Amino acid sequence: MTAVATTADGVIPRQTPASVKFLGREAAYWRLRIKGAVLLVFTLGLYRFWFATDVRRFLWSHTEIGGETLEYTGLAGELLGGFLLAIAIVVPLYTGIAVAALALDAAEGVIAGIAFVLLVLLGQMALYRARRYRLTHTVFRGVRFDQHGAAWRYALYALAWWTLIVVTLGLAYPWAQAGLQRFKMRHTSYGDLAGSFAGSGTALFLRGLPIWLAVFGPLVGAFVALSRMVDWDALNRMIAAGGNSPLAVLVGGAGAAPFVVAGTAAVASILAALSLYPLFAATMMRWWISGLRFGAVSVRSHLRTWQIYRIYLRFVGLLTLFLLALAVIVGVGVALFNLAVRPNRDVAELLTSTFTVILYVVAALGASTIYQVAVTFALWRQSAQSAELSGAAALAEVRAAGAPSSALGEGLADALGVGGI
Repeated sequence: MTAVATTADGVIPRQTPASVKFLGREAAYWRLRIKGAVLLVFTLGLYRFWFATDVRRFLWSHTEIGGETLEYTGLAGELLGGFLLAIAIVVPLYTGIAVAALALDAAEGVIAGIAFVLLVLLGQMALYRARRYRLTHTVFRGVRFDQHGAAWRYALYALAWWTLIVVTLGLAYPWAQAGLQRFKMRHTSYGDLAGSFAGSGTALFLRGLPIWLAVFGPLVGAFVALSRMVDWDALNRMIAAGGNSPLAVLVGGAGAAPFVVAGTAAVASILAALSLYPLFAATMMRWWISGLRFGAVSVRSHLRTWQIYRIYLRFVGLLTLFLLALAVIVGVGVALFNLAVRPNRDVAELLTSTFTVILYVVAALGASTIYQVAVTFALWRQSAQSAELSGAAALAEVRAAGAPSSALGEGLADALGVGGI
């Protein structure tokens, strides 16, 4: 899209932002999700590969950029094959870890630590390769996206950053995200148009610092207050004498004060985290979208924080209504059953166990479906609707490059429980 600006020197073409729209209807997505949840039950989870494919096709095909929509070309059979290959990797790995832990009982802690690091690395590799699969099966204007780069290198990079995040109580998170996003986008391209990421870790830190203070501030304050209540002399005497009751010594004669301080700080931190999470999500989403670059093409997000709060409040409301309705139905059903049938004890226990399993499945799938529609779908729609592209004319000159990758990463992510859309 171009506009024309006239000056004394002549006519100068000026680029105007290309619009991004989401055309999908929520009612259709509800039907897709409910159908998928039912088929998951009857196929004992096997349908999830076809379910994931249908969901991606729906979201991709209803996302319009500059008047043309995305296309997802992945197949359910590829996801199934990738999962089976992943199982062939994960099962021997878990078996080896278990055997090593049994054989080296004295080094159980070391084995557990090594196993944790290996699984974290494998999970990060799976996430990177899964992203490669989704990108290489995403087509726009007949040209596919691509991702290269070594997954193991990304995994080591991510492990180092997440270690630093834990050590700094989350303060390193903005720079970690900036670094990881730069790594991913540096190895991402649309055809022969190279990607990059312009988001600043420092800018994200300044935006997120008030949230961090609200969530972790009470915990830090409680730690300082509790450290002042410690009877350090008594604690040292107890340790020198070989005592094993440090809690009784730590607070000396402070009584219930330490528990009040700790409990108040925990409650304040949890409430702050719950109430500010939509703000955090909005901040992260705006920052990430506005940092995306493909050559001369840049993206800007106009996402508003109140839009994200509305999404999460609606989810809470729908989930509450669902759980209340489920409780009423269960209560009425149990009452009618007890009136109509009086089974013996063994039959009653069997029916109770069966009913509990069914109730758990219905509640879990129902809550998941509500979340996927009310939150995931809504976030996708708002993210698309709030984005605009500058320099979109460069997309017309892109030449095709790259090829579809295997679904092994998707299978590993699924097997390790870290998969996503």
